Amino acid sequence: MASGNHVLYYRVSTARQGASGLGLDAQRAAVAAFLNGGRWKVCAEFEEIESGKRDDRPALAKAIEACRLYGARLVIAKLDRLSRDAHFLLGLEKAGVDFAAADMPNANRLTVGIMAMVAEEERRMIGARTKAALQAAKARGTVLGGFRGYIPTKADTEASKAALAARGVEQASRYAPVIAELRAAGITSANGIAKALNERGIPTAKGGQWQAVQVQRVLARLDA
Repeated sequence: MASGNHVLYYRVSTARQGASGLGLDAQRAAVAAFLNGGRWKVCAEFEEIESGKRDDRPALAKAIEACRLYGARLVIAKLDRLSRDAHFLLGLEKAGVDFAAADMPNANRLTVGIMAMVAEEERRMIGARTKAALQAAKARGTVLGGFRGYIPTKADTEASKAALAARGVEQASRYAPVIAELRAAGITSANGIAKALNERGIPTAKGGQWQAVQVQRVLARLDA
């Protein structure tokens, strides 16, 4: 039974399918059947006409960003509507974006999980081969090892701080359009914005409820 926030994504491969509406209508019907029952909320919907062989799809990128904004799950009609590229699916998992396919409700746990295990097994095998090669080299008398530590320089420390600051700005930018809309509607105080974000079901970057101090931090980053 579906529950929580959802972002819907529909895709057809050709302009003819998009113009006819037949492909999109079938996908909408499948997603509606999947969401039937339960307590759920559709936060956004996106449509796209693009080949499944391409992963650089603007509407899909917006759908993923909406999932991050609302802490939502991406819902598609069929698994092949998302991508035929296993690496892309694993990338979604690493990005922390959960998704479900109406024709295979457990795809996010089953299919991607299997692909992740396959990738992990491949990494394990590579590691085992590397270890065996090093042992063989050592047996031949090759000197291995050396200084393995690293003392960060002042430049490294500054670069790390800059990276953290950039990450904070990137996270804040996700909320910029919504905050701009609230300000335009006359909601300008930190408390008012926090209340409005909570009412819209938009979680903080850590998935919690908004408070005035968190809004102030986001505004400071946006106005910097």
